[in-house]
Formats: sequence, structure tokens, C-alpha cells
Amino acid sequence: MKPLQTLTSSHLTKRFSDLKWRFLLLFVMPISLLLFFFIASTGGGVFAENNPFRYLNNLKSLKLFFDNPKRLVNANDPNVTVTELKRSRIAVCLVGGARRFEVTGPSIVEKVLEEYPNADLFVNSPLDNNSYKFSVLKSAPRIAAVRIFTPVELPESETAARVLTASNSPKGIQGLLQYFNLVEGCLTMIKSYQQHNNFTYNWIVRTRVDGYWSNPLRPDLFIPGHYVVPSGSSYNGLNDRFGVGDFNTSVAALSRLSMLPELDSAGFHELNSESAFQAQLKLRNVSYLTKRIPFCIVSDRMYEFPPKRFGVPVADIASKGPLSGVKCRPCTSVFSTRWAEAVVNGLDRQWSWTESANGTLRLCDGHGEWEHGWETLFDKVAGKKLAAVRKRVSGLSFEQCVEDFEEMRRRSSVWDAPHTAELCQPVR
Repeated sequence: MKPLQTLTSSHLTKRFSDLKWRFLLLFVMPISLLLFFFIASTGGGVFAENNPFRYLNNLKSLKLFFDNPKRLVNANDPNVTVTELKRSRIAVCLVGGARRFEVTGPSIVEKVLEEYPNADLFVNSPLDNNSYKFSVLKSAPRIAAVRIFTPVELPESETAARVLTASNSPKGIQGLLQYFNLVEGCLTMIKSYQQHNNFTYNWIVRTRVDGYWSNPLRPDLFIPGHYVVPSGSSYNGLNDRFGVGDFNTSVAALSRLSMLPELDSAGFHELNSESAFQAQLKLRNVSYLTKRIPFCIVSDRMYEFPPKRFGVPVADIASKGPLSGVKCRPCTSVFSTRWAEAVVNGLDRQWSWTESANGTLRLCDGHGEWEHGWETLFDKVAGKKLAAVRKRVSGLSFEQCVEDFEEMRRRSSVWDAPHTAELCQPVR
């Protein structure tokens, strides 16, 4: 019997050893995967920009991901998901004159409004000869309120004269007051709409009519408790050409006009738009984050070229990188991206500097008017769909314009604008 007992004992020992190794492998492999995902989410190099797990930056996020792999977890608030965001109440506040809206409007519809079809659109704009171009917005998924008004000069109070500076503002302090009035006017529209319908928006997106969007507005820019603004073009403050935040942070950010007395009392004087914007967030204790955002401001203004330390760069609208609200236009750029990067890096970091690394920026010679044939250049960049909208606006008839605005008016909950025939008068 002893040989049999010895054989059985040896066999059992071997079996037990095999089981131990299998158990160890079953235990180690999941831990290794967790460590890989965690390192990948926090590392640089190949793990940085194109890493599909870049939003999973802590162990809580990893747990949420493995509980439900379809969740896209926001790095700053792992409880916010794409699905939840698209079910949230979002207001998109669009302000400014319609100067080049045939260029910018189609991109706003496609890259912002159609990305969040649950979002309500609010438009606050002064009436001018280009207002007919707002007919582009007839294709917006949802239209809450449209206000197109005849602009009037605003009183320049002693408070405004102390707090603000006319330097570098094309229309002086009056220009700043008009801009602040547009922004806060949109907030007033949103509050009124909320009160009438008895709810509160979760998020407010504020963008400009003259912004061209090269890529969609990303979900990871919606960060609870923080106001997100573009990086660069800070002009001794914060880039105020776009902003997104929850309702409370947005109220602080969009109260541009009514906060002037508060800024005055706190001793803030001689501010431009960007520094006044930063000061009001500071006074309201609002945390803010700067991010690269894929839009630029289409401008007809002319700037010295090449820009010196405190100059203003004008980007080629075809630039690869997220331009974060830098001035732009369609152009034939004959300057290398390496040269453009050197020029931009020579700008004052706290003034007009913008991100230009890795060949993401091309510069236009912006000292003159837009070049002949810009339409072809733009259409090539924008693609067939947006180019078709631009061409339609350029060839818009009076009858088509009236029909488009009538459709917009029927779809809007609030319509505060001149008669459609007046809006369309320039194309008669």
C-alpha cells in the first residue's frame, strides 16, 4: 500500500501546485490590466492624445468604466457621462453681429447645435445689413428665443469709465459696453425662458456669431463647478470668446454689464474685456479652466504682419490645430508651420500668444483685405455640406429669405425681431 500512498500524495501535491499557479494568474491578470489602464490614462507620449482611456484618470473612474464600458467618464467629474450630458438641459447662447455668418453659421449648426440636439438656441444680435444671414439657423434642432434689435448707444457712466479702458478696443468703451450688453442680454433671455417654463438649465454654452468651428464641441469641456474658456489670446486676462459652465458658474461669467459697480467697489480699474472677465470670476470665486477649443474668430480686421510682441496673429482657417478663438480667415498661406510657430512664440505669452506647436498653426498675411477667390479656399476647407450652405446664402433670394425666417419664427418659443421683410430687405 505504501507505493500507492506515495503516488497519490505526489499526484495531489502536483495538482495543488497547478491550482495555485492558475489562481495566481487569475488574480494577477486583472490587476495588471487595471495598472495598464491607470498608467495609460495618466501618462504622456503615445498614451496622451489618442488614448481611448484618457478620461479614466483615477481608480474610481476605472471602476465605473468596468461596471459599464460604454460610459465616457469626464476626467474632472466621473459622474458625468456623454449619455447624461445629452439628456441634460443645455442652453446655447449665440451673440454678435452676422457679418460673415454665411461662413461661420453652418459650422455652428453642425459642430455645436447638432452635436447636442437637446440644446435650446438663444440668439441675441443687433440688426444690420447682414442680419438676413441668420436664416441659416432655420436648420437648428431647437430654437428657444431669437432677439434681433436696433442698437442704441449705451450711457457711459463714471463707473464704466473707471473700470474699463478704451485702449485696444476698436469702438472704445462704448464697444465694450455693447459687447457686455449682448452677453448679459442673452443671460436675461435664458432666465426669462426658464422662469416661464419652470425649470433651470444644467449647462450654458456661450459662443460668438463670428466663430468658425473646425471640429465638434467636445463633451469633456462640460465640467461641473468650473467655467471652461479657450487657452491663449488672453490679453492680460482670460480669453472671453467662448465659455461653457453649469448654470451657477455661467451666471457669474455672463453678468458682464451688471458686475461693473462690483468691480469698481473692489478696486478693479482700467480693464480691457479679458481682464474684466477674469476679475469678475475672481470676485465670484468661480474656478475656471483653459482648454484648446476647435474654433476661430473670422475677422475682416487688418493687422500688422508679421505680428510683433504685442501684435495679433491671423490664422489660416485651414490650420490643423484647435485654434482656441484666435483671429482667422481663408487664405493662401505660403509660410511654413515652423516659421509660424517661431512668430507666435515671439508674442507676449500673456497677450496675443496662442498654441502653435507640432505644425498646428498656419498664418495669413492679415495686413490687407481678404484675398480674391477666398470662397474657393473656404469651401475646400469646410467641405461640400457647409460650402453648399454658404453658396445658398450668397445667392439667397428675397422670397427664400422670408420663407426661411418665417419657418424660424414658427419654431421659436420667443421671437423678438423686426418683420421678416425688414430682415430680408438687403437681398431684395
